This record gives sequence, C-alpha cells and structure tokens, in this order.
Amino acid sequence: MAHAPLPSSAPPLLYAHRGSSASYPELTRAVFVEALADGADGVECDVHLTRDGYLVLHHDDQLGRTSDGSGALAEHTLEQLRALDYTSWKGVGIPATHGLAHEQLMSLDELLDLLLAAGRPVGLAVETKHPSPRGQGLEEALLVLLERRGWDPDSGWLGSVRVSIMSFNADAVRHLLERVAPQNVCQLLDEDSGAQARENLVAGPLVGPGIAFVRSHLSEVEQWLRDGAVLRVWTVDTVEDTRACLGLGVQQITTNVPRTMRARLTGDQSPNSSTSSSARPV
Repeated sequence: MAHAPLPSSAPPLLYAHRGSSASYPELTRAVFVEALADGADGVECDVHLTRDGYLVLHHDDQLGRTSDGSGALAEHTLEQLRALDYTSWKGVGIPATHGLAHEQLMSLDELLDLLLAAGRPVGLAVETKHPSPRGQGLEEALLVLLERRGWDPDSGWLGSVRVSIMSFNADAVRHLLERVAPQNVCQLLDEDSGAQARENLVAGPLVGPGIAFVRSHLSEVEQWLRDGAVLRVWTVDTVEDTRACLGLGVQQITTNVPRTMRARLTGDQSPNSSTSSSARPV
C-alpha cells in the first residue's frame, strides 16, 4: 500500500547512514549497493586508518561489534581485516548482487569506485573518527586520497560524487577548514558537544546536529536556518522525526532507511520513483 506523502515544499536530500544499514550490516559493500538501489541521494560512512595506512570503512575503533575480530583496528593490516567476517552478526543473507563475503569490508577507494559507477550524481559524507592514534594524520590521509582521485576541495566534486567531510572532533574540523572550502566541511553535534565545536559553526554553512540535539536546542537550530545554514540531521528514521525536520525546513536527512524515507516524502514505495530527485545536485 502506498504511503501518503508528507508535506514539504522542497524534499530534503537523503543520505544513507552507514549505507542502508537497517537492511544489511553497516558499512559493508552490501549496504552501499542497497543504498543506491533504494534511491538515496548520498551515503554516509566512517573511516579509520589501518596499520599499513589504508582508509577503511568502520565505525568503531575496536573490532568485535560488527565482526569476529578483536583488538584495535589501527593495529591490523588491510589483509588481516579482510579475513574477518563482517556479516554474520546481522543475521541476514547477503545477495550475490551485493558482493561476496571477502568483498564486504571496503576501503574508501572502493566505495568511491562504486559511487562513481552509479550513473548519477551521488553525495558522499565521510566522517573521520576520533580519537585516532594518528591524530590529524587521519584527515591528512583522507585529503591525500581524495586529491589523488581528482577531488576539488573548493567545489566538493570528484567526478559525479559530491564529497563532504565531517567530524565531531572540533580540532579535526578546524584542521580541515584550513584546506577545504567551508561548504564541504561539516561540524557534527550531539548533546555532549562543547564550546569549541559550536565556534566552528561560524566558519561554514554545513551543520550536522543529531535529531536529539535539534529537539533540545530548537530555538538555536531555527536561528541557524534563518542565518542560512544547511542542516544535515542524523539519524532520522521515524515519521515523528521526519515531520519535525520537514517542519523546520531541514535540507539534508541522514537515515538508516532511505527507501522508507523516500516513500514517506513522495508517497511512492518504488525506489525507481526517486530517480528524478536523486539527480539533483548534492
């Protein structure tokens, strides 16, 4: 049965949080293949550096929650990480179309390849995870990789992929702002964000508050929007939270369920119906 669309003058861009992570194990090849099929305008990922210097998609600094490994990710090589099982914990089968078992752990290079092959503009929001044993070396490694691939830090475009970089870490964001245009750098905020993170908001228009932060700091968020900020709110999955974001005029939503979210916004459950909105600049 089709959903009635939620009212909105301009539907927000939808970013798939760690991929379509309600469907398949987070940050694996499967969730990003699914996110593209679900019609997400963009995807969000977290990156860490391996012992041998590769940027890989992984949320926690420790192994174990989403794999059969243990210990610090930073103490493992890419080859060692690829030998682990990243899918069994979710308890769902992975279709052959979504990658083989040994392909599920992805490097950032591999994710870029997947997105560039999508045949449409796609957003990529990369979160650098801290504390990192490399400090701001994590951001430097990310910038080196992106520039090697041809990324323009002023426009944010790498071919058909619009890349922005995010962090909760205020020092990391300030470091990025020295090298990257402010519209491509996002200060993430949660209930524990301090004054330093708030100070970074004056440097650029892209702000990433959690939905709980939005609800508890509503007047502040409304003022940011009046001042011209672009809000990328995470993680929005429920109808109630969706309505709150639309009521405020939030421009970007990060969600675990992009297919469901698209259906709410358009009243059509078919992911193919999202093609026109997914072709918007991101």
